[in-house]
Amino acid sequence: MFFVLFVSIVILQRIIEVIIARRNEKRMLAAGAYEAGASHYPIMIALHVGFFISLIIEVVVFERTISPLFIWLFILFFLVQVLRVWCLASLGPFWNTKIIILPGANVVKKGPYRLFRHPNYLVVCIEILLLPLMFQAYFTAICFTLLNFAMLAVRIPTEERALMEATNYSEKFKKKETTILPNDQKH
Repeated sequence: MFFVLFVSIVILQRIIEVIIARRNEKRMLAAGAYEAGASHYPIMIALHVGFFISLIIEVVVFERTISPLFIWLFILFFLVQVLRVWCLASLGPFWNTKIIILPGANVVKKGPYRLFRHPNYLVVCIEILLLPLMFQAYFTAICFTLLNFAMLAVRIPTEERALMEATNYSEKFKKKETTILPNDQKH
């Protein structure tokens, strides 16, 4: 019963995020934005839906129980949810589950995006591993972690390429040159 309640809350959270994403998408498209990577989006949705189906089947059918490490995994899961909300709040109307690009827009580099480029993807990676581990669903944890990495290997380059082409992404996230030599001694 606890598992069903817990997973239902997480699924409800995802549904709310999809509603927010659709609202943001409509606003962005009305402002002249376009979608990049549309061809892989249905596969990503299938991966996430499949994750929850696999998790539920593995826990219910195979009678998995709460992990002995549940409290620690739950604390980490909660902290990841805080990071998730911080990501969404930082991007505001630019946050989306799709790659929606507004040409000429200034890329958001605040909140966790000051620290690294794709904190929301980090959140998803951790969640896909943690949620099954909380209920000892090891098959789901391993399989969907690997599938998610494969998806992100396509998605992140697609997103970065689109952002570099249409926004100030390259300028905002350019790599800083590191050197030991002072500026006047560089060749």
